[in-house]
Amino acid sequence: MDERVESKTHPAAPRRVRKEAPGVRLTVRFAAEDIERIRADADMAGLTTSEFVRRRALGNAIVPHTDRTMLNELRRIGGLLKHVHNESGGTYSKDTAEALKVLIDYMKKLAAGGDK
Repeated sequence: MDERVESKTHPAAPRRVRKEAPGVRLTVRFAAEDIERIRADADMAGLTTSEFVRRRALGNAIVPHTDRTMLNELRRIGGLLKHVHNESGGTYSKDTAEALKVLIDYMKKLAAGGDK
């Protein structure tokens, strides 16, 4: 649905362009403190305010950028633990198995909606 095009302002940073832009504008009102929270949450998720509100309204998942970064780091650590397990011939199998279980459980928790 999205394609990447060269940015006019910064050629090294491609930007996304929707093939089908939403066709109807909806104007809503929020209290000042609500709009501050919405903007902060959108920023944390790496989304525009409009895209954030759109996803929330339609019930689509919103994974904060920090959670995506954390998931990638946990996957990397899991790979290192697996490597230690394989290279040690299973010497630390109980310890690495427990550590991997904790990592997998936390990754599932993050993927399901964050650390709550």
